[in-house]
Amino acid sequence: MTEIHGYCDEKFAPVREAFEKNFTEKDDLGASCAITVEGEFVVDLWGGFKDEEKTQPWQEDTIVNVYSTTKTMAALTALVLADRGELDLYAKVSSYWPEFAQNGKENVEVRHFMSHSAGLSGMDEKMQGEDVCDWEKMVDALARQAPWWEPGTASGYHALTQGHLIGEVVRRITGKTIGTFFKDEIAGPLNADFHIGIGEEHFARIGNLIPPKDDLATQAGGDPDSIGARTFRNPSARASMSRTAAWRKAEIPAANGHGNARSVVRAQTPVANGGSAFGVELLSPAGAARVFDEQTNGTDLVLGVPTRFGMGYGLTGDAMPMGPNEHIAYWGGWGGSTIVVDQDARMCASYVMNRMFAGLLGDTRGFNLLQAAYTSL
Repeated sequence: MTEIHGYCDEKFAPVREAFEKNFTEKDDLGASCAITVEGEFVVDLWGGFKDEEKTQPWQEDTIVNVYSTTKTMAALTALVLADRGELDLYAKVSSYWPEFAQNGKENVEVRHFMSHSAGLSGMDEKMQGEDVCDWEKMVDALARQAPWWEPGTASGYHALTQGHLIGEVVRRITGKTIGTFFKDEIAGPLNADFHIGIGEEHFARIGNLIPPKDDLATQAGGDPDSIGARTFRNPSARASMSRTAAWRKAEIPAANGHGNARSVVRAQTPVANGGSAFGVELLSPAGAARVFDEQTNGTDLVLGVPTRFGMGYGLTGDAMPMGPNEHIAYWGGWGGSTIVVDQDARMCASYVMNRMFAGLLGDTRGFNLLQAAYTSL
């Protein structure tokens, strides 16, 4: 039996049981799970190992690359700027980033970045390996890129490009990189140990990700000329890159955030809790509610499944029911990490692990924990 550490309110015993089963029945190696309700932690658990050789226990402060769970941090950064009146989510991107207005993108709005509907899910200019770590190279190429479909008409998951797109708008407005702004204005005040671009001083406590058998391009399958296949083929990033210093240090706001379930929840609890948590008023209540400003609802051109996008988050719906309540926003990272925000229950829940499964949007490990949380409620 894997030894489980941390805190779990007695009312949430089903969550602890589900977490234990992830190790005994779901082949988990190292993982963490955290939940807040009404802004207070009711679950903060961790266990297992941070390396495949099982020589290093997963500690309270172990962090890992959470892949696309990072997208909710980039979105939250934009929502904070919008709430402060510094960013208009319905404005043209070119009003902040003039060079972007070329090659058919003159009318793309910031909200199209937030909802994966800008037509920029992939790139025509070859971007491989450490190219995705080069901020200027990526954003300059995205400014030149022509949309692959009419912006605003449908979502197509911007797997690696979304963070650079949102991040460049943040940089143009604030003069800071998105990783720096996130640290100064969100992670720091909330005491959230989450990093978009992480320094070498933290490397020793980063757990190694155990990659799935197939890379993203292989998982896309089907027609190699489809939008989905092209999206994951270029720019590409293999899971093995997560162990490199270049990947860790770079700011890749769609994919290379480092944290654990506790830090994900600390950063996102204000969204679930009317904008405030842990003594910090991060957003106004209206600012927190903006995540439910539905932008797209239909079959995603990249994921190939029905998906609702609000302002930066996926939204629960008939095709993707995340829980019993109406106001649930969520997203997940390649391999299995998840973040769920329920404004009706005022609950925020996250699962973060190091053994990656093939799914792009979480898997049964995180889903079973979420269902146990709702059973407990």
